[in-house]
Amino acid sequence: MDTHCFLHQIFKPENFSVADLQLITEQFTEVDFAKNDTLIESGKPANYYYFLESGYLRSSIYDTHGNDITTKFFCPLDIVIDWNSYFLKQPCKERIVALTEGKAWRITFNNFMKLFHIEAFREVGRTRLVNSYFELKSHSLAVIAEPAKDRYLRLMQQQPALLQHAPLKHLATYLGITDTSLSRIRKEIAKSP
Repeated sequence: MDTHCFLHQIFKPENFSVADLQLITEQFTEVDFAKNDTLIESGKPANYYYFLESGYLRSSIYDTHGNDITTKFFCPLDIVIDWNSYFLKQPCKERIVALTEGKAWRITFNNFMKLFHIEAFREVGRTRLVNSYFELKSHSLAVIAEPAKDRYLRLMQQQPALLQHAPLKHLATYLGITDTSLSRIRKEIAKSP
């Protein structure tokens, strides 16, 4: 898939002038990555954000006990970004690593700023930011207030392909449970009619 074809799924041609759309697509660079590649490193400012064309990624952080905790999964068409680091130039607290091989399109902060005068571009960014906030808030509340089985069933419904690519231990930490609990939940679901 070429740049224009993929990025036109994000930046819909009907919302942009031909010149603006060309300027936008010219700012992105194709990045192929392998399983276990790091796209965003913890402890360093994020210099890029990405639109994920193919593959699966996860962000994670070490808790106070040294456990590797999954904070988010990224699937095709997602924006892959550490919002605070990219815009405020602070070191990332999380790292984002590839669960599979794949392809993304990245943009530097300087190239992003070249596009900020385009109103429709800003609107795409605002929409993505708001959606990210609501997803994060919803997940945070679910970990506190919903049974683990319900959280897993929702993940199965919303991102079924992810379950084929993410190891059990990463899924468990994302859901806020142990591997053993997740195994038990999966067995219960498999047995139910």
